Amino acid sequence: MPARGYVTRFLDAVERVGNRLPDPAMLFLLLMLLVWVVSAMLSNVSFEAIDPRSGEAIRIRNMLSGSALVEFMAQMVPTFVNFPPLGVVLVAMLGLGVAEHTGFINAMLRAILAVTPRLLLTPVLIGVGILSHVAVDAGYVLVIPLGAVIFYAAGRHPLAGIAAAFAGVSGGFSATMGVPSSLDPLLAGLTQAAAHITDPGVVVNPLNNYFFTTASVVLVVAVGWFLTDRVIEPRLKATEVDGDPAAMPTMDALQPAESRALLWSGVAIVVTILAFVATLLVPGTPWAASGDDVLPGMNPLLTAAAPLMRSIVALIFVFFLVPGVVYGCLAGTVTSHRDVIKGMSKAMSGMGYYIVMAFFCAQFIYAFAQSNLGALLAIEGAGWLQAMNLPMGVTLVGIVLLSGFVNLLVGSASAKWALIGAVMVPMLMQLGVSPDLTQAAYRVGDSSTNIITPLMPYFPLIVVFCQKYVKSSGIGTLIALMLPFSIALLALWTAFLLGFWALGIPLGIGASHAYPAA
Repeated sequence: MPARGYVTRFLDAVERVGNRLPDPAMLFLLLMLLVWVVSAMLSNVSFEAIDPRSGEAIRIRNMLSGSALVEFMAQMVPTFVNFPPLGVVLVAMLGLGVAEHTGFINAMLRAILAVTPRLLLTPVLIGVGILSHVAVDAGYVLVIPLGAVIFYAAGRHPLAGIAAAFAGVSGGFSATMGVPSSLDPLLAGLTQAAAHITDPGVVVNPLNNYFFTTASVVLVVAVGWFLTDRVIEPRLKATEVDGDPAAMPTMDALQPAESRALLWSGVAIVVTILAFVATLLVPGTPWAASGDDVLPGMNPLLTAAAPLMRSIVALIFVFFLVPGVVYGCLAGTVTSHRDVIKGMSKAMSGMGYYIVMAFFCAQFIYAFAQSNLGALLAIEGAGWLQAMNLPMGVTLVGIVLLSGFVNLLVGSASAKWALIGAVMVPMLMQLGVSPDLTQAAYRVGDSSTNIITPLMPYFPLIVVFCQKYVKSSGIGTLIALMLPFSIALLALWTAFLLGFWALGIPLGIGASHAYPAA
């Protein structure tokens, strides 16, 4: 049997097993109950591992104790309301809902597809997904659903579009297309704090991995392009698209009225963007961070604390609402304000299932974080790798694999690095490895498994996007779609990093491979 046949059979098996799991909402509930039981069993066990956050021996908190259960109940509503993806998704979907309801998105995509070669759809989509990192988490709620729409409108399978976009947005999370993201200074700050355990004089530049992450764009796009077109899409040929036909985009030629409405909606969005850019250029613009919030080497507009970065979702709402309304008024799909509200309501009605999943996902993540189980696994794993005393190249591979494994259990990139980095950075400095290289190895592992862990906060949302086109889609469907990307990125990106190290290619600005730097 050809190799592709074995791959297809394996992925089909992964999908079947995954979809036999309970409904995602119930799965999160069961996992939360499991965390409670395990935390109760381990709460009286003494561990020697030191928690870098407190400097004390880590302890597992019994989530079944009276105080923990009372606190859980008291925090249930805040935990749900403050669940990071929830507000991001709902606010962005309000603007997107109007743009979709009025027909603006459909017309825009038809115009784009009329001039875009079919061959380049996949790499362009992956590249846009990587570029979306500049806008923090906007890619999850914007690029991924549009990937499905674009592929379907082009006569390709919509789930392949979701897979390609997801690979760029999340699998390529540590790739940087020219513009640094807020993750760069965040990780660099944690790396510097960890390095100070060994050498208080170490200074880590926020762009210490910039050359490596920029070059990684070529690798991520190439891997994603090949797998989408040669593995994922051929496998999906037997998967029927049975979603709501009325919600599916079409490739009909634009009518004169639609072309005119699209033209003026484009003018409206250009005017809106120019007005917005003008506010960015004003001296002392309120969009920029100031004082201690401005990190060394970072544009005050792009640092994580800048009001601009914290307003990305609101800007998405506005930048889709304006052209959506203008298009609707000129195309006749909006005759009063009630049509705009109807578009928002329609978008919210389609998010009901996601809201239910988000509730249980938020409660599980809260319980898991409070129990300290994830922290224990991360610290013990780092200690085990340290005790192995492996050759340098093998140790770098070990950091990648450890990071990828911990990523399956702990979602936050900064939280994982705060736990792993506090052990790995000073340990490898003693072996002559720079903090910059250790951080780069972590970023490879962290990105590669983002796309296969149901504990990633946006994972349930991607399942909902899949169900819009294939009703039977579940966790297994999405994992089977993304597993080839994850395995390929883990192997090839690691080899790419080892190539940088072996050839002495600079990782970024002010970075080195060896400690102390030559």
